[in-house]
Amino acid sequence: MLDQSTRAAILKLQQQGHSIHGIARALQVSRGAVRQVLRSGTEIVPTLVRQEKATPYRDQILELYSRCKGNLVRVHEELVVSGAQFSYPALTAFCRHQGIGQEPKEPVGEYHFRPGQEMQHDTSPHRAEISGQLRPVQTASLVCCYSRVLFFELFPAFTRFVCKVFLTDALQYLPGACETCMIDNTHVVVLKGTGRDMVPVPEMAAFAERYGFRFQAHEKGDANRSARVERSFRYIDTNFLAGRKFRDWEDANRQAREWCDKVNAKFRDDLKASPRELFAVEQSHLKPLPIWVPPVYLLHQRLVDVEGLSWAAAHRFASPYPRAHGAQVSLARTSPSARSAAPAPRSLPGRKTSSGQASRSGWISGGSQETPSRTGYAAAAALAPSGERLSSRAVAGSPPGRDSVRAV
Repeated sequence: MLDQSTRAAILKLQQQGHSIHGIARALQVSRGAVRQVLRSGTEIVPTLVRQEKATPYRDQILELYSRCKGNLVRVHEELVVSGAQFSYPALTAFCRHQGIGQEPKEPVGEYHFRPGQEMQHDTSPHRAEISGQLRPVQTASLVCCYSRVLFFELFPAFTRFVCKVFLTDALQYLPGACETCMIDNTHVVVLKGTGRDMVPVPEMAAFAERYGFRFQAHEKGDANRSARVERSFRYIDTNFLAGRKFRDWEDANRQAREWCDKVNAKFRDDLKASPRELFAVEQSHLKPLPIWVPPVYLLHQRLVDVEGLSWAAAHRFASPYPRAHGAQVSLARTSPSARSAAPAPRSLPGRKTSSGQASRSGWISGGSQETPSRTGYAAAAALAPSGERLSSRAVAGSPPGRDSVRAV
């Protein structure tokens, strides 16, 4: 059937005095179709009114649809047994036209953001090959809504402490913050309420205030409100994680940052520019970073046991103080960027090993020139009951993620 524009062209060419043969050759349609349009004398496309083969079985289809729990394959099988003679595609087309089992789609709009107005943050579970094993990972992502600049990192788990670590890295990557950070109703940030009534945890509200933005949650079930960041997860899964292997978590996040640099510099047809080019416009509208960014850390309060050791994050820490039994120590777990702030460990009397070598118990020798062990854990410090400053050292082992322990 000819569309409305073709029918209008036929009528216009006929008014200009062209023959039926000339019109058909110019528009590449049949002469019969040209004659049919000229006989109708209108450019409006006629509506075909014909009964579908499944129309007489409508009441039976409704009954079977409920009985077969919405399975149209079973509905068609039962109709064929009862004598119906039409195909399965004819049944599905009839159900679509009649709205049987079809929920009407609500019209959706489009969100427009001015530069520096909003950034969106979310997490998604994925699987990545790290240290030779396929591990479950939590992908944390942040996207600037105007420029579509993307930043993400991988973590073994996503807690409130890890959220602050990620947001600190993301805001330093931009650098700066938008006015609002749109999130889903995650318990990591939300204290109570949902959507506009969301009240953030005081700890996270203070963190956002430090960088000059505020958290805002979308309404429950309104995932389209955070579509900017949601759309990026499939791209990360099918592009970045596909076929890549990582030595450790630091290597994974280093490659993730390099991949973000490449993606953000790539021209996009839908934007008619690259995200970096648009970010050049948006950057002047961002909230500047504070002149001093304190390191993010998580305190562990522990007691020193009879062996002069304290446990934190599946690691043992030793105190060189000979009478430290029963003393309360504070161990700070920080991001890798704060490792250099940790004081150098001192030798532990009675447990000193050769420089750079691990003993049978797993201890690493002390000394001001010693580098951190292969765990990436830095030194920790504690205060004895007498107030004397103590230094301690982590025992070699597999770290739970990308974090370290430093002095407090």
